[in-house]
Amino acid sequence: GPPLGGFITTYFSWHWIFLINVPVGIVGFILSGIYLPEIVSENPPPIDVTGFILSAIAASGTMFGLSVMSLPALPPEIGAVSVVAGIIAGVLYVRHARNHPAPLLDLKLFRDSAFRAAAIGGTLFRISIGATPFLLPLMLQVGFGLSPFQSGLITFSGAIGAITTKFIARRVLVFAGFRTTLIAAGLCGAAFTFVNGLFTPATPALVMTGVLLLAGFVRSFFFTSVNALSFADIPDRDASKATSMSAVLQQMSLALGVAVAGGILEIETMLRGSKLELQDFQNAFMMISAITLTAVIPFIRMSKTAGASVSGHRLVEKQAETVVGK
Repeated sequence: GPPLGGFITTYFSWHWIFLINVPVGIVGFILSGIYLPEIVSENPPPIDVTGFILSAIAASGTMFGLSVMSLPALPPEIGAVSVVAGIIAGVLYVRHARNHPAPLLDLKLFRDSAFRAAAIGGTLFRISIGATPFLLPLMLQVGFGLSPFQSGLITFSGAIGAITTKFIARRVLVFAGFRTTLIAAGLCGAAFTFVNGLFTPATPALVMTGVLLLAGFVRSFFFTSVNALSFADIPDRDASKATSMSAVLQQMSLALGVAVAGGILEIETMLRGSKLELQDFQNAFMMISAITLTAVIPFIRMSKTAGASVSGHRLVEKQAETVVGK
């Protein structure tokens, strides 16, 4: 994605960054209809129309408003009104969901400790993930003077690290369990985000590529684990509800990451009264890393055996106890 997008932006037109999604989306739509299995729900309840409207206003209003306030392409007053409308709709949705027999987004899922930890910790961590793809290319282009294509050739290494994680994540979860894996990945993720703020134009491209490769590896480890944890202790009958809730939280937290990063940059330029400089991006990375660090808090309080039925960690512990006993 990054090198292809950078190539298109540098040598063609930035408009194709959006237009290229049309044929790709059509192909994906066709292939999903061919290859994905048809899963029929048994006695599905009618759609929660009121909940749909309220949750849509809450999510879109809040995210749009924060984006306008942090990246003021529109008057900030519009953003403030949008955020207020989103918050009001969110409060009304909570009241609605408590009394509806089949709410669109079931808040009762948060009673499950593993799902609650995954939702809160995952949301905080995704703010960093949403902020980094926004901040890093801008820093390389505005702060370092690189072209979009050159920037993409550096940042794409994170995807390679993310792909390699898939081959060993299962074994690590069996060995360490969800709690230890997520705490370690969260701490390393915060550290690598902080390191991005230490990059300068004098930093060798190979060093930056290596750091981003390891960062992608760690972040993918976190996401693979937290996504599995979200469903580890959820009954099958509630799996679709958990899917909906997780998807909404993922998209909102990624968008929030962009809004937070943009807000930090906007505040820095307002305080200094000048255009963006390299120091602004470096400060933003360090602030985002602090937010990322808070993602480990829900997992510190989580049981060591949480989600063990999925990770297999409990089975390893029992086997070890049996060997010691013998």
